[in-house]
Amino acid sequence: MNQTSYEMVRVAVNALREKKGKDIIALDVSERTVLCDAFVIVTGMNDRQVSALTDAADEALQKAGFEKKNVEGYHTGKWILLDFGDLILHVFDTESRAFYDLERIWRDAERIEIPEE
Repeated sequence: MNQTSYEMVRVAVNALREKKGKDIIALDVSERTVLCDAFVIVTGMNDRQVSALTDAADEALQKAGFEKKNVEGYHTGKWILLDFGDLILHVFDTESRAFYDLERIWRDAERIEIPEE
């Protein structure tokens, strides 16, 4: 994973921490897919928090100069995907995260540790 991708992950994770996202994990998938370099996965406790987490990460990433490519699922409040090219952010409600279990699917990916700021 390159430095730009790491910076995107850092910005997203810190924005999610500020909004009290649960079980935040970041995965380096750069050696496993051509889609992106990293996934960030987070849980919101209800549809309002899922939206708030998405908005906070989106705003922080764009403020840092990163361009959003696409967003999926924003109006459902169950699973929102933000695509920033090298970073894909998955914001789930509790039930959807357990159902899709991306951590299991991508269990071979290396975790990215982001120190608390």
